Amino acid sequence: MRTLIISACFVIAVTSALAQAQDARIAPPVVVRKTVQTTDGKTLEGRVLNGGMSDLQLRTDDQVVHLLRKTTGDRYRTVTSQRDWPTYHGDPGGNRYSTLTQIDKGNVARLAPRWVFPIPNVGNVETTPVVIGGIMYISSANEVYALDAGSGRQVWHYQRPRTKGLAGNAAGGINRGVAISGERVFLLTDNAHLIAMNRSTGELLWETEMADWRENYNGTSAPLVVGNLVVSGTAGGDEGVRGFVAAYDAATGKEAWRFWTVPKPGEPGSETWQGKQTEHRGGASWMTGTYDPQLDLVYWPTGNPGLDYYGDERQGDNLYSDSVLALEAKTGKLRWHFQFTPHDIHDWDAQEPPVLVDTNWQGQPRKLLLQANRNGFFYVFDRTNGQLLLAKQFLKNLNWAKGIDAKGRPILNDLKENADGETYVCPGFQGGTNWFSTSFNPGTGFYYFQALERCNLFTKRNMEWEAGKGFMGGAARPAPGETFTKSLRAISIQTGDIAWDLAQGSGPVTASAGVMSTASGLVLFGENSGSFMAADAATGKVLWDFPTNQVWKASPMTYVFDNKQYIAIAVGQSIVAFGLPE
Repeated sequence: MRTLIISACFVIAVTSALAQAQDARIAPPVVVRKTVQTTDGKTLEGRVLNGGMSDLQLRTDDQVVHLLRKTTGDRYRTVTSQRDWPTYHGDPGGNRYSTLTQIDKGNVARLAPRWVFPIPNVGNVETTPVVIGGIMYISSANEVYALDAGSGRQVWHYQRPRTKGLAGNAAGGINRGVAISGERVFLLTDNAHLIAMNRSTGELLWETEMADWRENYNGTSAPLVVGNLVVSGTAGGDEGVRGFVAAYDAATGKEAWRFWTVPKPGEPGSETWQGKQTEHRGGASWMTGTYDPQLDLVYWPTGNPGLDYYGDERQGDNLYSDSVLALEAKTGKLRWHFQFTPHDIHDWDAQEPPVLVDTNWQGQPRKLLLQANRNGFFYVFDRTNGQLLLAKQFLKNLNWAKGIDAKGRPILNDLKENADGETYVCPGFQGGTNWFSTSFNPGTGFYYFQALERCNLFTKRNMEWEAGKGFMGGAARPAPGETFTKSLRAISIQTGDIAWDLAQGSGPVTASAGVMSTASGLVLFGENSGSFMAADAATGKVLWDFPTNQVWKASPMTYVFDNKQYIAIAVGQSIVAFGLPE
């Protein structure tokens, strides 16, 4: 009987404790207010958001967030960023190149972590931090954190439940970043809704459904701010969606225009789709595009056609899959396009960054668009009109094409199936490179990107589309006895020749790490075996190596806070900000 009484009391106590814990979870946070004196003679009074022994994050009643550092006595000095990283790539043109020089070839070996922010309950984080006004904004699926960019302390956190029953990458929690315009932060949710939050508080301002997630649409990319519009696409190309790029009013969320990346039967371009497949044609726009404010053109990359590996019922070029689209920013009207891989049957999305640079090319000033494409070729365009200036193979192992002709079309090889119905193709489905960031450095004239030398055996099969399921139409696997090589490559944009190649460690998986170069002569990148590295931009010599023992899924960025340069990147489940020792 005593045992029963004790057990009953224990159950009641535990139940009561759980109820209290639940009440504590849903209870509104305690508001702590504080008044501080600053070193410049001001008095600040407001709500304490966070803080430690030497720092304080305070929001005054006018909704301004003040980042403070304690000095002698009880006074604080205001700190902020002197150089921001305001967009996904740091620049609307998509070039991850920084003019910052505080961290250089002479001192980069001293680079060390300055702060770490772990994100709870997530997988590998793929976000690129955005920094504006001293505050860093990072994301995971359906959540955004605002951080003090000098300490990593949380300022606010927005989160909503993950969507159950999703198909595609968003189901795994992938989100690559936010966009900011004025006092608004924009996030693409896992179920393909675009939302706007107040930049100082995280309060939800508006929400717009871009597409129905029950039709396999999902969202993973960072939006792009273009004037008073926010432009975004969605994921779902491997699940049979119909791709599009759309623009929304930044103030209201109202749709301004939409461009469908694949036509319906009878629409212009439908003649490039011959066969029984009239729906679920893919062409998803799952990565962030770029923008030229002078030309007022948006450049957006598109994904593979569907079914990915089975093309028998979609004969023809399959426009506008695997393309870059030049769209008028105000209307979404197509100005020009280029298709890298007509009738793709190997999952070679063109989602690699379309990088915009203004530089001399073969003796003349040109407005260029650069891309190292997943199909294994490097391209240079005049972005004013889409003229192809250069196309050159950058992979050592490439067997699907002999080259690119004068019109930009691949000169195909006739690859045969083996007795098992498999076709040996180089590169494999991951491509010669992929979605992660690239960089052009005007000081060296080199374009830097991560290259993957790997071949696959492809099989194909027809299948019916189903909600909540993949729509690949086959499979790809590594060839028995073969391994892969990942390397950081520097290409001369004038010739397409490889200037240097830095081979990386192999392992059981291939990393998805981008690169950033600087005016101080550095290339920062995630190395395949898990190190964060800096190399000499001119020679490729490794200058710094920091082992993280994580599989890379993100790209680096840089900013200046309190007059000190930081380099930050998502590492595993955390954001790590590196800097020079005091």
